[in-house]
Amino acid sequence: MPIYSMTGFARTQVRVHDQLIYTLSLKSVNHRFLDIQLRLPSGLDALEMELRRALKENLVRGHVEVALSVERPAQQKAGYNRELVAGYIEAFHTAREEFALTGEPDLNTILRMPAALQSENRSNSDEDSAALTASVTEQIGPLLNELNIMRAREGNALSAILSGSLDKLAEATEGVAALRPEVEQRYQERLMQRLTAAVGNEFNRQRLLEEVAVLVDRSDIAEELARMTTHISHFRELLAAGGEVGKKLDFLLQEMNREANTLLSKTGGVGGKGTRITELGLAMKAEIEKAREQIQNVE
Repeated sequence: MPIYSMTGFARTQVRVHDQLIYTLSLKSVNHRFLDIQLRLPSGLDALEMELRRALKENLVRGHVEVALSVERPAQQKAGYNRELVAGYIEAFHTAREEFALTGEPDLNTILRMPAALQSENRSNSDEDSAALTASVTEQIGPLLNELNIMRAREGNALSAILSGSLDKLAEATEGVAALRPEVEQRYQERLMQRLTAAVGNEFNRQRLLEEVAVLVDRSDIAEELARMTTHISHFRELLAAGGEVGKKLDFLLQEMNREANTLLSKTGGVGGKGTRITELGLAMKAEIEKAREQIQNVE
């Protein structure tokens, strides 16, 4: 199963009959949850419920905008508002007789009045609504498939980017592991030097060695390296499994970032090869941050 990006777009235009054409489009972007926004003509409540049901069955996360626009390009005839025009003419005649005036009504003036001219659509609006609802309900399934194909394609691209970041993280982890023994040795030597300088020549050497061993053990980064390796392996497994993995991957990256921070805090100030470990730890954090940016768009 592929992983899905939350970014996608799909659009279709359908002619129901000569008097009715509609365009249906789906657009999705990243969001923490499934957030649906519908833009439909009024009077399509049943269709709205059907669209919401279909979207919830096919999508898990993302801000999804559904837009339906309707055109009625033909089968219209020009007409006029007979009641309005008749009322104007009657008022004209009444006023003329009452005030003993002369003149006739001006048809051009009458037809320029608001709502005097109108178009009469020959189609039946109830029949159109029923036909529109049936057609859109039929089209939403294929359109969602098209949207998910695009989301899967974007998801594959994200997977490739994330795999590259994992490779760099694994390489940095191996580099730190290779430097670990030498850094521990250097850390132990520095501790010995400082403690010797502090207590002078009169000290219990065995006791001193035990204290140094404890301090070295506390600064050991073996556990951090082991957990980082485990997280990287788990991350790869989730990418390969696909599906709804965005939140899980984001959690793993938070854990990786925590391990990188601990590694840096334990190895800071050692000097020598420790400086190289610091560089590798910072590189880990940079890759983790890049991956987290990409994860925000994974379903």
